[in-house]
Amino acid sequence: MIQLITQQLDGQPAAEASIRALCASVRLPRSTFYRQRDQEAHLVAPEEIELRDAIHRIALEWPSYGYRRITAELHRRGFECNHKHTLRLMREDNLLCLRAPHSFIKTTDSRHGFAVYPNLAAEMVLTGINQLWVADITYIRLLHQFIYLAVILDAYSRRGIGWELSERIDAELTISALEKAIRARRPQPGLVHHSDRGAQYACHDYTQMLLDHEIRISMSRKGNPYDNAQCERFIKTLKYEEVYLNEYETQSEARASISKFIEKVYNQKRLHSALGYLPPAEFEQDLAPKKVS
Repeated sequence: MIQLITQQLDGQPAAEASIRALCASVRLPRSTFYRQRDQEAHLVAPEEIELRDAIHRIALEWPSYGYRRITAELHRRGFECNHKHTLRLMREDNLLCLRAPHSFIKTTDSRHGFAVYPNLAAEMVLTGINQLWVADITYIRLLHQFIYLAVILDAYSRRGIGWELSERIDAELTISALEKAIRARRPQPGLVHHSDRGAQYACHDYTQMLLDHEIRISMSRKGNPYDNAQCERFIKTLKYEEVYLNEYETQSEARASISKFIEKVYNQKRLHSALGYLPPAEFEQDLAPKKVS
């Protein structure tokens, strides 16, 4: 009956008099007409249901993704939508992430007698990988203790290229991460390594390893964490997308889980806005020269 009245009004101004007359002719209360018409207007199209389902799946897989990254992932999965549409649906479905504050433990001790180096990274304009590596240390909370993670990223591709976990925050921790990065990348002379002024990076054993591989040394200015912003962002991502979502009982459990996150998730799947919403591994693959057949 509602459809019949709607068809009668199709192409005509929906004046109150016309609706009143048509409802009277079929003995239908106008309140019923308006109620059912409004219900039909709010029916969700199948495409919208599929889009919402995809958004929910991505939000579950990537709990800390904002609406722009989710929009980029939707495009990669074949959906056509803009970021404003995604934002509206996420707001309606209460999917916008809210991050609770967490405690902070200091991992940088710059009160030492080792030499410090100027900030070379600030003046660099990167054009490829293995031009600038950035390094930092953070803590990981276990059930009954803290352990420490040292990580090295390629600043151009944001890829994690060397890392190590240890119960002790010492030079052995950072040297192990550096050794892994050098084995993985085999950099040419002239690469710049940037870190904070902590003793773990300024000590003789660490700086000598850099010099032995003809790697130039760069350090942040005193008390300025923004000089190493890329590593800070990586650590923030690691904490919110991996560490805070788990409760590691042992160091081996943390090692297995963090290794999977860095190698399989962060490097291979996680979208980076600075890389055109590509994962680091895919971004680096696109940089490789194409073979001419």
